[in-house]
Amino acid sequence: MAMSTVWVSIFLFALVLLAFAPVMTWVERKQSALMQDRIGANRASILGFKALGLIHPLADVIKMITKEDTVPTGAHRFLHLVSPFIAVAPAIISFAVIPYGGVYELWGTRVSLTVADLDYGVLYVFAIGSIATYGSMLAGWAGNNNFGMLGSIRVSAQMISYEVALGITVVGLFMIFGTLRLTDMGILQQETFRLFGFLEHAGVVGKGNGFVDAVTIPMWGIVLQPLPFFMFLTALMAENKRAPFDTPEGESEIVAGYFIEYSGMKFGLYMMGEWIEVVVISALLTAMFLGGWSIPWVREAEMIAAWTPVLGENMANLAAMVLAVHVFLIKVIVLIWFQMLIRWSMPRFRYDQVMNLGWKILLPLSLANIVITAFGILIVQEVTR
Repeated sequence: MAMSTVWVSIFLFALVLLAFAPVMTWVERKQSALMQDRIGANRASILGFKALGLIHPLADVIKMITKEDTVPTGAHRFLHLVSPFIAVAPAIISFAVIPYGGVYELWGTRVSLTVADLDYGVLYVFAIGSIATYGSMLAGWAGNNNFGMLGSIRVSAQMISYEVALGITVVGLFMIFGTLRLTDMGILQQETFRLFGFLEHAGVVGKGNGFVDAVTIPMWGIVLQPLPFFMFLTALMAENKRAPFDTPEGESEIVAGYFIEYSGMKFGLYMMGEWIEVVVISALLTAMFLGGWSIPWVREAEMIAAWTPVLGENMANLAAMVLAVHVFLIKVIVLIWFQMLIRWSMPRFRYDQVMNLGWKILLPLSLANIVITAFGILIVQEVTR
């Protein structure tokens, strides 16, 4: 493994486990408090220093590590132990193929801001993410609790149902970009297209019209496939089992669902898995639909070329790399905020509503989108021929 890949892996591990995962507990508390006209986390402190409630995540970690780990009578001890790890590991591993920058030449070293730049990157995320289903299903069964078992049944039905819509929803995007590699999608989304170019092809205006050439739109996935963006986000949130799709937990009817018999750090792993998946969802949507690390109307290669005479080649690449990481993280943070907004705005769906949304709404719309996208591609190819 190249040293650049090692450092990228260490950076991702630190970013996810040491930054995003603990801070997500604070984000959820504070955002829900603001939406409900409350103060939120503000009690825990170190020598009177509260840091806007940021001490609470540290207090939570200490509490969960030191809390007694109980295993109920009749439980399958081995599966009860490994289920939380099966649930949380896929969320962390999914970051391996998500690019938060391009490829840069730094002092003779080629640095790629992707741990594993796979040709089938999106399929990798889908495949790894589906493994988490086993962690949640086994948890309810291994705990020897009827409520937990009911939660496991709901988990299996919900996650398997939405995996179908999840994959089909983005087929239209694959057809347009012609790739499953997330880094290629990020590069392609740096391009633009003429919003009124169809007027030229229809003969309404002549070629070289200044207005037509000037009005351009970035080729972001959300621009090319706006409806699939929201359908993909819906399916991902349902896969994450968070409100309003938290029927597997269903506190009001099945107490806590599949992890009812978990305490201490095992319980903490399930909660950490959900928060990390919120970040994974945001990062995946950013890479596929929001231009990745790109700035609208700015090609990274042209930006580096413009900076090179002033900063030098190495520093220009370094500056572009730092900018790319920050742009990507800003987009991720905005999507995290949007998911929290949905989570604290909508009540829990009934179980039948969750199933109907997946099978009767998302799936037919996804199939229709494939047909419409295919016709659109054929029309564009015919007109531009």
